[in-house]
Amino acid sequence: MSIFGSDSLKGKTIAIVATDGFEQSELEKPKKFLEGEGAETHVISLKSGSIKGWDEKDWGDKVSVDKVIGDAKVADYDALVLPGGQMNPDILRTEPAVISFIGEFVRSGKPVAAICHGPWLLIEADTVRGKKLTSWPSLKTDIKNAGGHWVDETVVVDGNIITSRNPQDIPNFNEKIKEALVGKQ
Repeated sequence: MSIFGSDSLKGKTIAIVATDGFEQSELEKPKKFLEGEGAETHVISLKSGSIKGWDEKDWGDKVSVDKVIGDAKVADYDALVLPGGQMNPDILRTEPAVISFIGEFVRSGKPVAAICHGPWLLIEADTVRGKKLTSWPSLKTDIKNAGGHWVDETVVVDGNIITSRNPQDIPNFNEKIKEALVGKQ
């Protein structure tokens, strides 16, 4: 057991799919939390090397990429985290390999957690029909048009999909990811 967390997620491997322009806190805080609970995380992106975050109103820090999307396999992961930021999911939703990976992940029944603008990727993967979700408020119409039911709540869990609105919701978002994984021992 770590002094910063527990080993409740020991043996779990989490995929975090992102590219340049991810909202800094929405990638880094869940990553740190999950690792503190004993999980291994892999940042998966379109290119190797590193990707650069967006920190509220300006460019933020770089994060190392562990794997490119073409080398990632759903079978290797226990959960998927989709950080927001406007640029990040807008770029990723035009990439067929990313959308295929997300769609396969949702269909696998494993936890898929998307925050802020991250649900754009769930919409593009055609996985929100009939689901209750939350997001950054500007995605409300997009979710409704894709057949989902949008609500303004801190965190929403519908089946294996976990959604949250913004960086202030990260503590609750993190706990729901942990709960979903602990229930999948």
